[in-house]
Amino acid sequence: MSQEKVDRYKEEKKNRAKIIKREKRQWMLTKVVGALVAVLVVAWVGFSVYNYSDTTDTATVELPSYTVDTTALDEYLETVSVDE
Repeated sequence: MSQEKVDRYKEEKKNRAKIIKREKRQWMLTKVVGALVAVLVVAWVGFSVYNYSDTTDTATVELPSYTVDTTALDEYLETVSVDE
């Protein structure tokens, strides 16, 4: 049993450089993919905000205007203030 452990350790030691290179490669690939996803998300959000805040469409839209006739309210308030 002990000799099997020693043999396994020697095999791992012999392939340690390959294992470390593979792990570094996988870690670098993970970083690159994560950065790419982050850039895509930021670009998508920026594009969405740009399209939402496009000022050329909002400048041509006419907003409705309302008029309110307050003569009745004014007359009522005048009678209330005169009585006091």
